[in-house]
Amino acid sequence: MKPLLAALALLASINHAAAGEISLFTDADYRGRPLTLREPVMNLDRIGFNDRASSAIVRSGTWEICEHKDFGGRCIVLGPGEYRMFDGFNDQASSVRELERGRGRDGYRDRDRRHDDGGWGRRGPPVELFADRRFGGEGIMLASDVHSLRSRNFNDRAGSMIVREGEWQVCEHDDYRGRCVVYGPGRHPLPRGLDGMVSSVRRVR
Repeated sequence: MKPLLAALALLASINHAAAGEISLFTDADYRGRPLTLREPVMNLDRIGFNDRASSAIVRSGTWEICEHKDFGGRCIVLGPGEYRMFDGFNDQASSVRELERGRGRDGYRDRDRRHDDGGWGRRGPPVELFADRRFGGEGIMLASDVHSLRSRNFNDRAGSMIVREGEWQVCEHDDYRGRCVVYGPGRHPLPRGLDGMVSSVRRVR
């Protein structure tokens, strides 16, 4: 029994260590009332912290902070580091969540594009979505945020994506809601839970 308990305790400690952590502060320079989070909060008003964040320290993970509840409206994405002042975003945060980081091969060079350059030049568009998980089938090219892929007749169809520049967030619902994953440059089959379920896409960095 003791070995089993020890194993469970070790697993719990590993999972805890892997979780992200962010601290928000009501004033600039990490002053004022602090709020430390390790889980998503869909509505900061419920814990008395709505529209109060002015600075942050991200100890681990990548976090999205949005101006409306349920991760709506304008959002900023923060990686590990210290942010002494939210320029242009002061006292506007209403929801916070850690983002999954997509894994893929970085430094992708566009060697096997299926399309003509379409005016994008040799490098191609910033993002392409494909219906097939192996970067085949129907696809669409994107250069800007799309709050609903219904407008592009590609809702709930994406199985993979190629990112050529920047970091892009794909989400399962319109307006960047629901489960979301962020991907940097590379070729990325979408994970279970998002394969064939993406409804919105936006650049976050």
